[in-house]
This record gives sequence, C-alpha cells and structure tokens, in this order.
Amino acid sequence: MARLAVSAPIGPVTLRLVDALLAAVTTVAVLTGTARLDARLDAAGALPLALWLGLLLLVRRRWPLAALLLSVQAVVVFRTSGLTDAGWVWPVSAAYATLAADDRTDRPGLRWATGVGLAELACAATWETTAEGAMPREVLGTLGAEALWLAVLLAAAAAYRNRLRWRAELDERLARTERERTLEASRRIAEARLEIARELHDVVGHTLTVVGVQLRVAAEALDDSPQQARTALTTAQQTRTEAVRDLRALVLVLREPQDKGPDDPAAGALEVSVLVDRMRSAELDIRLETSGDLGAVPAPVSLAIHRIVQESLTNTVRHADASRADVSVRCGHGRAEVSVSDNGRPPAETHPAPPGHGVRGMDERVRALGGDFSAGPRGEESGWVVRASLPVPRFPA
Repeated sequence: MARLAVSAPIGPVTLRLVDALLAAVTTVAVLTGTARLDARLDAAGALPLALWLGLLLLVRRRWPLAALLLSVQAVVVFRTSGLTDAGWVWPVSAAYATLAADDRTDRPGLRWATGVGLAELACAATWETTAEGAMPREVLGTLGAEALWLAVLLAAAAAYRNRLRWRAELDERLARTERERTLEASRRIAEARLEIARELHDVVGHTLTVVGVQLRVAAEALDDSPQQARTALTTAQQTRTEAVRDLRALVLVLREPQDKGPDDPAAGALEVSVLVDRMRSAELDIRLETSGDLGAVPAPVSLAIHRIVQESLTNTVRHADASRADVSVRCGHGRAEVSVSDNGRPPAETHPAPPGHGVRGMDERVRALGGDFSAGPRGEESGWVVRASLPVPRFPA
C-alpha cells in the first residue's frame, strides 16, 4: 500500500527569491504601465513610486497590512501632489493580493484589504471629481475600471486563500490518517506479541512440567518397575515431539504472518482428556468431568479451554504440592464453563504473590473472547481454583 504524502513546506531561501522577483516585477510593471497609459514618466514621480512599491513587497509576508497601507499612502500622496499620473489601485495589486490571500485564521486579511480598497476608491473619487477640468464620463470610466480591477483582484486572492486552507486541511487529514494507521499497526504488533508470549509460555511451560514429571517417575521406577519407567520415558518423548511441532508452527506464523495455517488439532477441548492423562502421576490424582458436545465448540473457545486446563494443571504441579486436582468442562446453553481446582497448600496470607504470566495469559484469553475469569483460593478449604466462563454463540442446549 502506498504511503500517504503530505506536501512539504517551501524553504525560506525560495520565499526570499520569490519576494525579490515580485518586487522587481512590480517596479518594472509600474513604470511600463505608466508609459503605456501615456502618463508622465519622470525621475521625480513614477520612478521613486515604483521603487518604493517594490521595496515594500520585500516585507509583505511579515507585515502584509503595513505594506498595503504604506503602498496606498504613497500612491495617494504622489497622485494628489501631481507627481505622477499612474493608476490608483493597479500599482498596489501585489500588496492587495498578499493581504487578501493571507490564510492565517487570526488575520482577517480579506476584510482589511476590502476596507482599504474601498477607502482608496473613495479618496480617488473625491480627488477626480474635484479636479480642475474633470469630465464626468472619464472619471466614471476610470473609477469603474479601478473598482472592477480591485474586485477581480480580491476575488482571485480569496480563491487562492481558500485553496491554501483546503490544502492545509487535506494535509492535516492525511497526516492524521497516517498517525492513526501507525497507531493501529503498533496496536496489532502489540497484540501479536502478547499472543506469541502466551503461546510460548503455555507450550514451553507445560512441556517442561510434563517432561519433568515423567522423568521423575522414570527415575523412581527404573529399578523396581522398568516397564513403568519405559512408559514414562515414552510419554516424555511424545510430549517433547508435540512441543517441537507447536514451536515450529509458531515460528512459521512469525515468518509468514499472512499465512496462519490450520488450527492445531492437538490443542482443543476434545484433547483435554489426553492432556489430563499426560499430567496424571502417582503424586497427583487428576479427575476429569465433562458434559456437552465438546466437538461443537468453536475453535477459538476450544483452544482457550485447552490452554486454561493446561496452564492450571501446570501451575498445580509446579507450585501447589497437591495430591488431587479436579477438572470440569461443561458446555451447553450458550456457555462453556471450565473449572480446575486442587487441594494444594494455600498462598501466603501476609505477602500474597502477584499474578504470574500464566494467570494473566488465561485472563487475557478469556476476556478477549468476551468471557469471565477468576483465580484464587478455594475459601475455607486449602487449595486453588480457576474458573472461566466463555460465551458460545448458538450453542445447542
């Protein structure tokens, strides 16, 4: 996808060159226009006026109103003093356009330009009508042409100002869209990293726990019951193979995120019984109770059920020092209920430990699917209980 482009501002050197060029053009235009209108062109009238109007344009960006007022004042002074016969409005066209096109919201440039223009036209009308030998038709034609030129000039400047504002709003929208897109990408990356962290924690933690349990069983039974030791080692080897497969699938997703691949068939609600059998040992008796059609549970909920049971039993083996654990998975009436409890030692009452990565991961999984999650002591009885309730849309009763 192509990146959104935002127009780059013009550099200060370029702006100074434009101002210098416009000042030179204005000076030449005033002199040329005066000559073509058969007006007086001398060193004491049109020339200093043209130079003064050009010099004022060099500061038009910083002080547009002052540049226009000083330009209009110069034209009025030179005309009423009889030093030049140049026009009233057109010699100041660049100053009018600069002020009227000012797109800054705190500068009402168009209103100021309109007011100054009307004041100049009023001064011109007063001077022209009271001048000796003035012809009404000629005065009307001159002032009409000046007024028409002022209107066209202000309209063009206003259109240019509106275009600048439109471009600024468009650039702001594009920049805001780009920022939102960047934030969304960052959010997706954070969610992906969190999902990867949960999967790694569940897979690696569960694998090491099961392998550790089976190796301990094999070590204890090696002399007295070689067959039991061989069975424990086989279970550990199978667990290791499944963990390697899961890690390879996760690495494949990381390398090719657009191809998530099929769901893991060994991580679902139907495989909870296999998981329980693998975790069961002589030191820990695990009892499983299921109800409902586990095969009809949607894949995301089915995976969450498996991971909750997996992580809960892993924590029981690691931390609880329990002799019994009860696992319950019930599906029906639009809900999937999971409960894992044990009779292990209670947590420290004075300095309870904060939730680990596993508990946080289970909570995040459940809440991402719109469910409820809790984990804590069993109350008056010793042990720990994990409960999760997940919605299952259109699940059969």
